Amino acid sequence: MDNNQIKNESITRQEDDFAQWYTDVCKKAELMDYSSVKGFIIYRPYGYAIWEQIQNYLDRRFKETGHENVYMPMVIPESLFQREKEHIEGFAPECLIANIGGNAPIDDPLIIRPTSEVLFCDHYQKIIKSYRDLPKLYNQWCSVVRWEKTTRPFLRGAEFLWQEGHTMHETEEEARTEALKMLEVYEDLGRDVLAIPFSTGRKTDKEKFSGALETYSIEALMPDGKALQSGTTHYFGNGFAKAFGIQFQGRDGKLANPYQTSWGVSTRLIGATIMVHGDDNGLVLPPEVAPIQVVVVPVAMNKPGVLTAAREVEKKFKDAGYRVKLDDSDKSPGWKFSEWEMKGVPLRVELGPRDIEKGQIVFAKRNTGEKIICPLDEMIEKANELKKVIQKEMYERAFKYLLEHVTEVRNLDELNAVLDKGGYAKMMWCGERACEDKVKELTTATARCLPFNQIPFADTCPCCGKKAEKVVLFAKAY
Repeated sequence: MDNNQIKNESITRQEDDFAQWYTDVCKKAELMDYSSVKGFIIYRPYGYAIWEQIQNYLDRRFKETGHENVYMPMVIPESLFQREKEHIEGFAPECLIANIGGNAPIDDPLIIRPTSEVLFCDHYQKIIKSYRDLPKLYNQWCSVVRWEKTTRPFLRGAEFLWQEGHTMHETEEEARTEALKMLEVYEDLGRDVLAIPFSTGRKTDKEKFSGALETYSIEALMPDGKALQSGTTHYFGNGFAKAFGIQFQGRDGKLANPYQTSWGVSTRLIGATIMVHGDDNGLVLPPEVAPIQVVVVPVAMNKPGVLTAAREVEKKFKDAGYRVKLDDSDKSPGWKFSEWEMKGVPLRVELGPRDIEKGQIVFAKRNTGEKIICPLDEMIEKANELKKVIQKEMYERAFKYLLEHVTEVRNLDELNAVLDKGGYAKMMWCGERACEDKVKELTTATARCLPFNQIPFADTCPCCGKKAEKVVLFAKAY
């Protein structure tokens, strides 16, 4: 059957209404539900399980690089939050503040954390005294609250789940290295787990994180041509350390301020995975992040021996380390096929009386719809092969789309044409904030990043005609 054929009419076609398609998939695949508070979603088990796979990968990588998990309070006293001026100005419009506790007013109102830099700094001030106490490599898994006006499941919410790393270092060089090293971990996550090619680079001063000296970003390009900031790392210098009085005795016996970084990704990655790979039948999940990697669907389940054989197949996959599900419900095979396609399970195993007679199973690949007949005694080896093939195919498909949607522009007409169509407009830029603002005013697009590979392709900035030496990617964004 053609993989592009619509089997579930409850899902809007992407080409008809991409935003509605996305919402349909989030709901119909049972990833989330809306709560009674606007902007706060319920992570249903299947959606949360995707986040758990992301967590598992990142937690392992963080620990391999010497980081430790901690947990900070979810509330920040307003007086503490005010300690870093630029930081508070950046987050003030999004803060949810509690000023009543136990029916009594709270003298120092409590801010529900939008991020935790100040909490970590307050703690670090108490525990860092010597160069021997450095580096401090901490990470926190938690949720944060940002009072967004416009929300969309996983992409932008009033509350979202994330990890936030906060580190302190003896030298500037160590801190800068940390910020770039963690960006590489996020790139690896994209390639090896999510099958998403990220565009990486430094944010412009306008787009950088509040209080940071430099912000680096991983950007994903969606099928509708919009970019999605999927994670960031930040180099803070020692500005926060000075504001919070964090000092250590250096190797020379003198007092110094440590250098700081922070870095984080969130459940926004679930949204990126849905959009980058999904189709008109629902989710298409890469094997490494799929909560269920293999679903076993018995055909003619009421026939003697079919269910027994299916259970044996399930056990072999489980023993081989797969996340496997046997669908032994009383629904029809066709309904089951459609259901598990909508949920994006990478490999479906079909097994009926004829297959048992021939000593075989039938694999169906979710990403292409291709069916492969495989001898029963070779199914694990074949699944291992197909899992790698699917991951590779999905990444290459997304990478091809990315390459086809990065276009060099040399004047404003070309800029407008590219951004109207969708994708990245790769532009030479003079570096002036006024020109960056002009692009947004004309197109609503923003500077996504200054790619690390800065190879000039024109001499002047299209906005002002001045000499341009910086390459920047502009795109409309979520």
